[in-house]
Amino acid sequence: MSPQPPPAPRLRAAPLTTPFHVVLVEPEIPPNTGNIARLCAATGSPLHLVGRLGFRIDEHAVRRAGLDYWHLVEVRQHVDFAQFAHAFARESPSGSLHLFSAQTERSYLTAGFRPGDALVFGRESVGLPRELLAAHADRAVGIPTLGGVRSLNLANAVSIALYEALRGVGALDATFQG
Repeated sequence: MSPQPPPAPRLRAAPLTTPFHVVLVEPEIPPNTGNIARLCAATGSPLHLVGRLGFRIDEHAVRRAGLDYWHLVEVRQHVDFAQFAHAFARESPSGSLHLFSAQTERSYLTAGFRPGDALVFGRESVGLPRELLAAHADRAVGIPTLGGVRSLNLANAVSIALYEALRGVGALDATFQG
């Protein structure tokens, strides 16, 4: 058997010193969270799972789902949003919350993302709780759609938002082969 050739170089960018935080409040669909976890591993972003999950994330479940990159993700679990908010304020005191909702008037393109900010997303079926959105109405943003769909897939929405935040702070400007 001949040796495997080394992997081809990939397009890379340096990780941020102060990363963005991805926050999923009560995610329900395992493949969405798996895709988002992979995105977090690819961008060096901590993944916060808040509240009750619609699935297990123990080692057996993760292995069975084929998430071979799970060990590359910094996963943090929080009992509820208050616990997350307390931990986030302690770790990223100058970070802002950006709550994503399909039911807002403000586009994510005007959010003014900064390193250390948290991008907060709700359940696939109903989004973020109304009381949470009301408490942070000035931080609610949405991704405009051009067609008649109700909303975007959660994993797609997180990808759009996180890469726009990275682009906006210049994290993707200096790329290299590695």
